[in-house]
Amino acid sequence: MTRFKLFFCLILFLGASLIVGAQDLMPTSKSGKGLVIEPNPMVVKVGDTQQVRIKAFNEAGEELQNGKFSFITLRSSGVVPSSGALADTLGNITGMSVGTYNLAVFWFNPEGAFFRDYLQVKVENWAPAKISIKDLPPKAMEGSVLSMDFEVLDEKGVAIVSAAPKVISSNPQVATIDAFHQLRLLKPGKTRISAAIGKAASTYSLTVIPSKVSNITLKASHDQVRTGDVVYLEAKTYEQNREIEVPVNFSISSASAQSMGSPGAMIRGDGAFVAERPGFYTVNAIAGGRTASYSINVVERHVQQDIEVTGRGTVTNKHTTDFWLWEGVDGRDYAVTGTFSADGMAYFWDITDPANIQRIDSIQVDARNVNDVKISDDGKVCVISREGASSRKNGIVILDVANPKNVKILSQYNDRLTGGVHNLFIYQEHVYALSNGQHYEIINISDPTQPHRVGRFEIDNPARAIHDVWVDDGIAYSSNWNDGVIMVDIGNGVAGGSPANPVEISRTKVTGDANHTTFPFRSPSANKFYVIAGDEIFPLQWLSKGLTETLQPRGYIHFIDWTDKDNPLEVASYQVPEAGAHNYWVEDETLYIGYYTGGVRVVDISGELMGDLYRQGREIGHFVPRDPQGKVPNMAMTWGARPYKGHVFFTDMNTGLWAVKVRPKQPQDVPVTIQD
Repeated sequence: MTRFKLFFCLILFLGASLIVGAQDLMPTSKSGKGLVIEPNPMVVKVGDTQQVRIKAFNEAGEELQNGKFSFITLRSSGVVPSSGALADTLGNITGMSVGTYNLAVFWFNPEGAFFRDYLQVKVENWAPAKISIKDLPPKAMEGSVLSMDFEVLDEKGVAIVSAAPKVISSNPQVATIDAFHQLRLLKPGKTRISAAIGKAASTYSLTVIPSKVSNITLKASHDQVRTGDVVYLEAKTYEQNREIEVPVNFSISSASAQSMGSPGAMIRGDGAFVAERPGFYTVNAIAGGRTASYSINVVERHVQQDIEVTGRGTVTNKHTTDFWLWEGVDGRDYAVTGTFSADGMAYFWDITDPANIQRIDSIQVDARNVNDVKISDDGKVCVISREGASSRKNGIVILDVANPKNVKILSQYNDRLTGGVHNLFIYQEHVYALSNGQHYEIINISDPTQPHRVGRFEIDNPARAIHDVWVDDGIAYSSNWNDGVIMVDIGNGVAGGSPANPVEISRTKVTGDANHTTFPFRSPSANKFYVIAGDEIFPLQWLSKGLTETLQPRGYIHFIDWTDKDNPLEVASYQVPEAGAHNYWVEDETLYIGYYTGGVRVVDISGELMGDLYRQGREIGHFVPRDPQGKVPNMAMTWGARPYKGHVFFTDMNTGLWAVKVRPKQPQDVPVTIQD
């Protein structure tokens, strides 16, 4: 059994009861004293391998024999799979990337003994061996400010990330260097820039030439905007009356925003400005010792609305998972919901009247988790995922839902899926089903009674992991945890791909390493194409305590500008400080998010996106579902949200299916703004 198979099958989706959390590191077992792991903690260099010794002892202190062990590598920050330290079945631990990792250790033998504990692995770089200063010109103009960047390689030629060398200027009257490695050119002359870290050192000669800039102008696309609106500033530099190309540095000042504790705005090197708070901001452009300024008035965005509950489909005896909504062949509206850590149930609902949601049927399969549920475009076929089957034959189950009041099983498909299917997607008579948390199988269901495999997509990484796949316009977007988002042609034509021959188009890393789900979004108002990537980070305590009232997931939403498919760029985020993101949906430039303990969130994503959308006041509204009779009383764990025919539906793990309505604030609800 591979470590990711164990991770996805036993922990995230089955194993809240299997292993202990990072705060509970006492060895545990069914009937014994526990494990001895040496060394623990372990320190290993990048690319190097060390062996860990693992022994198990019973209550009498006798060593148990015939044991086998396996590992799951987790980030120290929470339940996120990591490739930072790889472990094999012989106990060889290989350092892959710098960081501290918790390896959950499982030991078992044929006699039924079972033990679990943690090994902490710290992966370090080798000593620095070479340093070079990157992209520093041999000549630069006085009055300029240059950002310095360095490449530091260790003894094995591996780059040391976030290295902090000591940097000095031999002639501080000509150029000085601040604590952030900003090089300020003060007057014409020559200097040597020296950088050193450990035994590695490098020197760079720089000539500062007199400024040619006699004038600089600055103009903006707008001078009055709302919080969150992007303004582009254009600076031009001149030598007498001739325009010249000179690097320009931008800065922001705001007396009104600073009085509230921070500048409240940001500006990129290309002159793109956005503010999080209202106020008067002054943007300064500096080049060759000359300065130009431009003032921008930023007002409140004022997008807030009310959210009121319309109806519920209550489930409090087990955890609810994903859901799907559709218009049936009879013209009525329906929903299907799954269950987690339960008995393999999927429920079917009539939601035609959101104020009177009715459960109309259910289906039970051999599974512990029915984590994902999807409906075909014609509303006749439902596919549900299976994990934790008693037969250990997981996979997908295909259902006839032409009459949602009488759901029937058409077929099952388990080939190459027995490790468990956590997520799936239906697109043009094909199911894209995650297999064992490592890749996705592509299954043709044109005849739902005779499903058959036609293709597969898997990345070339020994520590590969995948959580989700979403398909739109012939392109599959997979969420591959710390490998980021991968865009695959499965019929679009841009790379010649098809379901039988999926072809990668592009990929990008996401800030952090917890990429859990992805949603493509074409913004008509910004004329941009965004890929929205979400985190999912559970505290390690969850592995022992499960879904309790103390659980506090983390993670946020990342916005990647993928307008240029060859140059994706992460540009914005939406972060609720006290909660963690899960599944979401976009419609009409509005984002609907299931934010776990933060409830359902509705966010304005119109226009160009840049910066922190939460702090910009783009949240339209939120609702946190709580029920004293819930599976976990009074604890929200909102799974995902979707707008549908004027309402917003969402599922909550502890309370079931909900319908709410977003409505304009009533006159008495509108906040009053007082200006001097």
